[in-house]
Amino acid sequence: MSGDTPEAASFAASGPLRGVIRVPGDKSIAHRALICAALASGTSRVRGLPRGDDVARTRAALGALGVYFDADRIVGGRERLREPDRPIDLGNSGSAVRLLAGVCATLPFRCVLDGDASVRRRPMDRVLAPLRAMGAAIEGADDGAHAPLTVHGGRLTGIDYTLPVPSAQVKGSILFAGLDADGETVVREAVPTRRHSEELLSRCGAAMEVDDGAAGYAVRLRRSALVPFEVDVPGDPSQAAFIVVAATLVAGSEVRIEHVYTGPGRCGFVDALRRMGASIEVVPRDATTGDLIVRHAPLTATTIAGGEIPSLIDELPVLAVAAAFAEGVTTIRGAAELRVKESDRIVTMAAELAALGVEIEELPDGLVIRGGCAPQGTVHSHGDHRVAMALAVAGLGPSGAVRIEGFAASAVTWPGFIDDLRSLACR
Repeated sequence: MSGDTPEAASFAASGPLRGVIRVPGDKSIAHRALICAALASGTSRVRGLPRGDDVARTRAALGALGVYFDADRIVGGRERLREPDRPIDLGNSGSAVRLLAGVCATLPFRCVLDGDASVRRRPMDRVLAPLRAMGAAIEGADDGAHAPLTVHGGRLTGIDYTLPVPSAQVKGSILFAGLDADGETVVREAVPTRRHSEELLSRCGAAMEVDDGAAGYAVRLRRSALVPFEVDVPGDPSQAAFIVVAATLVAGSEVRIEHVYTGPGRCGFVDALRRMGASIEVVPRDATTGDLIVRHAPLTATTIAGGEIPSLIDELPVLAVAAAFAEGVTTIRGAAELRVKESDRIVTMAAELAALGVEIEELPDGLVIRGGCAPQGTVHSHGDHRVAMALAVAGLGPSGAVRIEGFAASAVTWPGFIDDLRSLACR
């Protein structure tokens, strides 16, 4: 492993990975914890925020709205919030744009939410439709389909809404809007997604009920004044997945990943890898966190599809890498959502794994990957942090040697990825 230039890095097998590691704090939890602290009247403490650019953008956005930050202390409350003096630039974070759209829809002033070229390509109509149904006045490029979004905040009314596409971001946006809406706001899911919004809103006193029975999953919320809280952001399972796959592929490896979020909707990748033969032990710490102990193991192909996709959508790039080393043919279906991430991850992973010698077929909603090759060559990240790190893992496998152009994209969520990998490498 080496950082050859600020933009490129090379990865090759260099012995087993061993030791104990903590991955960056969970980005999804961090976004929502910052927003909840911004809306809670008083001083909250949010510890363990990841250092990546995405979460820094959310923090800066809330600062522009009048929230006070001092290390892990956050002084918030609706009474502090004010109109920002310029458009809010959320960089590469589509999550932040969607979640903050719900917040800004309740504020009595105008906010403009924008981002980089990647964010401007990502679909925003899926969140604007329910917010507009609540009475929000929001304008966007391409008739509201894309950022920048101009949000004219005002009085909202709760709705009963069934998500047409599984999306924890859309769910969270509606719930943040529902905190200051008349009546009851109900969000229903045919396929449950990650529950971070519900967990954090419950922690800070929201008037909320969760139904999770035979009739499906639903969250019911009434107007709520949030109270201050404290939270330690656990490790991000999506980041842990890169270490899990790397340790699985490299002979002689044994790695313990500490304090990872293991709650509902986030560890589907563990189940998929176990089906493939991976040795992964989950040691609980509490109801929603645990340590992952991973040992090298040979892999066989599997099918990843259906209702499990929302629980591992962000991990699919590195699961595709695992499939390239597995015996047999792995099929990924029902993952069309990959096409509207930071890059079209179906196109980018198919192209870059093919460039490394992997036999791979692109499907409209997934990939077919024939395992058993030894990937090597030069590839490109396409500015996508998960593609960059997944391809890095490909270089660590048996006989691999991979150079990644544009590897700096990994800093969006894991600035120290190379150094952390190096700390596990046995020499």
